[in-house]
Amino acid sequence: MATDTPGVTTRLRDCIAEILPDLVAIRHDLHRHPELMYEEHRTSGVVQDQLKQAGVSFVADLAGGTGVLGHLPGQSEQATGFRADMDALPIHETTGLEWASTIDGKMHACGHDGHTTILIGAARVLATLAAEGDLPHPVSFMFQPAEEGGAGGLRMVEDGCLDGRVIGPPMERLFGLHGWPMLPEGAVGSRPGPMLAAADRFCIEIHGRGGHAAMPHTTRDPVAAAASVITTLQQVVSRHVDPVMGGVISVTMINAGSAFNVIPETCTLQGTVRALHAEAHEILRSSVCDIPGRIAEALGCTATVTYNEGYPVTRNDEAMTAHFHDIARETLGDSNVQPLEFPVMGAEDFSYYCEIVPACFFGLGLCPTDQDEIPGLHHPNFDFNDRTIATGVELFCRLALS
Repeated sequence: MATDTPGVTTRLRDCIAEILPDLVAIRHDLHRHPELMYEEHRTSGVVQDQLKQAGVSFVADLAGGTGVLGHLPGQSEQATGFRADMDALPIHETTGLEWASTIDGKMHACGHDGHTTILIGAARVLATLAAEGDLPHPVSFMFQPAEEGGAGGLRMVEDGCLDGRVIGPPMERLFGLHGWPMLPEGAVGSRPGPMLAAADRFCIEIHGRGGHAAMPHTTRDPVAAAASVITTLQQVVSRHVDPVMGGVISVTMINAGSAFNVIPETCTLQGTVRALHAEAHEILRSSVCDIPGRIAEALGCTATVTYNEGYPVTRNDEAMTAHFHDIARETLGDSNVQPLEFPVMGAEDFSYYCEIVPACFFGLGLCPTDQDEIPGLHHPNFDFNDRTIATGVELFCRLALS
């Protein structure tokens, strides 16, 4: 079934237009009821109800209890897969919208309510088309928990969602999207190779000897040692990593002391390491693990480093990315396809899927055309742009039919 024939285009857009008010209502409902990672029971229930009403077979209780994998049969032996994440963030919402979060301290500040709604819409439209004739490929719909730090994508992989152990055949290709405030509404973009960074976190505890701030010579100041650690770690990126590879070490938390005139016993630093290439990643990891101890020792203190490796690099398959851009041009026109020139140092657990099947993760433009910018992801004033839902649904459907 070609995706660019007039008949298919008309039928597809008619189906989307028919359910679009319903999808906007679903998105607003999900936004009002945000749930943090591995707590997405209500959201999972909404997904299951929608799939059931559409006649889409599914398996629930995945990835720790809230993940859902839906499936529609098709003519070929391997499936095309799509993924949406469902969890919210521990942020207090300040939008003041009619559909703002009803749960204090929790909100959909990353647009996962929009992602989930778009995949529900794609499942409903494709189920309608499947009732009218066989789909060219089986299609699988992954609704995963815990993208925001809980590695829900990894647990979906471990449960067999990609390899055919849960429902439907193995996936031969996979697509996912993310709302992209930096792109204009109606536009999309991706890039082959590294799109998002690997992301780790660290905690450095520096132990010294406290005392009176007026007599620092009688102490071993962990705050002074921490300051040296911070400035030295910044030089790792600029002096030890190839500039074309890039990388980030950010110390984001410093905790020490309880009084202005007391040198404390300890100082704790926390932060993150980001990298796009394995060589740079190893340099940064080794530096964070080794440098604090050496500096602390030179200043009469000791340091303990706890290093936790996080999500790997989100690495798009070259052929799948080219295919996505081709379909997007057919659907939206050349001017609305804006390939991303550079990777972004944020991280995504879509990366776990990319390690197993050829995949493409792409950005869906959110910024209204009459505005220069909108609040960014993870901002308390962020809201997903409802006018982009139809674009996301149509792209998923066209990729499924291609």
